Amino acid sequence: MFVKFYSFKKLIYMKLLLTGTLLLLSAMTFAQNKAAFTGKYPATKTVKQEDEFFGTKVADPYRWLEDDNAAGTKAWVKAQNAVTQKYLARIPFRNAIKSRLSKLWNYEKYSAPFKEGDYTYFYKNDGLQNQSVLYRQKGDDGKPEVFIDPNKFSKDGTTSLTGASFTKDGSMVACQISEGGSDWGKIYVLNTATKALVGDTIRDVKFSGASWLHDKGFYYSSYDKPKEGSQLAGMTDHHKLYFHRMGTKQSEDILVFGGERTPRRYIGGYVTEDQQYLIISAANATYGNELYIKDLSNPDAPIRPIVKGFKTEQDVVYAEKGRLYIVTNMDAPNRKLVVCEAADPRPASWEDLIPEKKYPLTISTCGRKFFAHYLKDAVSKVYQYNLKGEKEAVIELPGLGTASGFDGKRSEKETYYTFTSYIYPPTIFRYDIATGKSSLYKKPNVQFDPAQYESKQVFYTSKDGTKIPMIITMKKGTELNGKNPLMLYGYGGFSISLTPSFSISNLVFMENGGIYAVPNLRGGGEYGDDWHNAGIKMKKQNVFDDFIAAAEYLIKHNYTAKDYLAISGASNGGLLVGACMTQRPDLYRVCFPAVGVLDMLRYHKFTAGAGWAYDYGTADDSKEMFNYLYKYSPDHNVRKGTCYPATMVFTADHDDRVVPAHSFKFAASLQAAQACNNPVMISIEHKAGHGAGKPTAMLIQEQADKWAFMLWNMGLDYSVKK
Repeated sequence: MFVKFYSFKKLIYMKLLLTGTLLLLSAMTFAQNKAAFTGKYPATKTVKQEDEFFGTKVADPYRWLEDDNAAGTKAWVKAQNAVTQKYLARIPFRNAIKSRLSKLWNYEKYSAPFKEGDYTYFYKNDGLQNQSVLYRQKGDDGKPEVFIDPNKFSKDGTTSLTGASFTKDGSMVACQISEGGSDWGKIYVLNTATKALVGDTIRDVKFSGASWLHDKGFYYSSYDKPKEGSQLAGMTDHHKLYFHRMGTKQSEDILVFGGERTPRRYIGGYVTEDQQYLIISAANATYGNELYIKDLSNPDAPIRPIVKGFKTEQDVVYAEKGRLYIVTNMDAPNRKLVVCEAADPRPASWEDLIPEKKYPLTISTCGRKFFAHYLKDAVSKVYQYNLKGEKEAVIELPGLGTASGFDGKRSEKETYYTFTSYIYPPTIFRYDIATGKSSLYKKPNVQFDPAQYESKQVFYTSKDGTKIPMIITMKKGTELNGKNPLMLYGYGGFSISLTPSFSISNLVFMENGGIYAVPNLRGGGEYGDDWHNAGIKMKKQNVFDDFIAAAEYLIKHNYTAKDYLAISGASNGGLLVGACMTQRPDLYRVCFPAVGVLDMLRYHKFTAGAGWAYDYGTADDSKEMFNYLYKYSPDHNVRKGTCYPATMVFTADHDDRVVPAHSFKFAASLQAAQACNNPVMISIEHKAGHGAGKPTAMLIQEQADKWAFMLWNMGLDYSVKK
């Protein structure tokens, strides 16, 4: 969440053949109050803690839960998990759902291949392996061999491989490792011929890639590690870009940019493919970045600015023969591609190559071509352009869905892409750049018949009259009688677009009559910067209104009813769920806020949270901003005497992006305020983080618990029938 200089790519290929065993949702033969919580929640002490904001005093009785290392907090976590597990163990079909998930999850999953040196590399998971394995082979017909198996990193599968960056000649690779899901990681260097470790381990790396300069060394970014005892929650303000020269110690690494000299919260550095330039992106928030360049052919060349200030976003996507190709939203809210000479990269010298169009643009490159990805109502359109900005091809995609990939080295003659939708398992295609033709490369062997399902897009009206798109997916023939269990999932922030993607977990729900709905809320990036900016700071309520309106639309049109409606969201989506359930507790039966930002008055005081201020604003900004945040902050709007929906809060003890204290305090507040016997549970995963790198076994159990909790509290059953 909230970091733009690198991304975690996880491909989950899922499919289901509806023959043999049939699973059905049916009305329970017992009363719905079987799901009621009649036990006792763990005792949560309160403290006399008050903060004053512009003359308003705000109590924070659970402040002590912010200390994740305190013995009291650890005891509280243990007690809460015990209550949650005891409750879940009562659900008679919990294990049946887990078994079904495990069966459907158990198929081979591949990533698109990529070439490095003499080898073609790809990731593969045999089915239920906790982590995907990195394989390689020589040529298209060579015998695959295991190159790196992250499943051997730890016995429980909680240590993951989060990145692998190769030298230009493919002779060495910098492997990034995360332990327990933490954003803090390590970098190991391997000799690819021998698979032997080379040099020292680089420790305490965060929000970073690794970008090689020939085989001399690589650039990476990190912060000073917070003091002992606060590694999880301690603020990380000053990012630093280093160069590590092979054969030297980490303590000798050269500070290139950042730190006290040029303080920035997020810094990324990468070397262009021709090894000619170092490009530095620097930002203080999750929106807006500066861009700098250094000529690597001249050791004495200074770092020169391309764009200063944080009002726009830009990125160099390609460089060749002294020319830079830059994607920017400067005077182009939907983004455009420009070109300039590296000798004079100022915006005044930019020339439009692919002008801004009606839909948001992203660019990938391969084979000296640009692939322009557009989002049209949240689905992909892809076009091929040459270096002159001339359109050469329209890529024919299999249908309406999400296409990703189309990247590779400039010497390549072909590239690969993955296509998926809510009813189309992720399938890999090979694309011939010269002919513009696609051919099937890898199709997952999943038990699933897409002909039995349908996805349709509707547009509904939000509170202020804005039209919001939503994709609704279900089994064909589902009767719209207002009695269908429905999961409404949302995000709505940080210019992140929710595009169609396949999920085994959702399929296990939908194959039994469940409906899955995803609205594209304001705050996201589905319609460019204007859509994003309509859901930030003092317009954040628009996002919640959009989500509430989606729920009301689904009820009005008989897809479901409030007794069969669940809402779910993670990270910024956890905030969405928290705000909507405190504003409209009457509208939903079940709520799942996961790893959420729930204390809006203090979020910016932990880890890199201050960088989220572009979207949220902070309580320290002004009286008006404080009042606005205070009015919707989930943790501060739990009202004693209110009957809240059945709720399961999800978080993890190693989440150092959105610290678990948010979830701890929210769950404690809900439990103390709950005026009915709807359960309020919290599940705190051990040795897991914000989500990336979770082992398969943990994912399956978490999803099984979610569906079991939801159906149990709706008075529905999940039974296996031969």
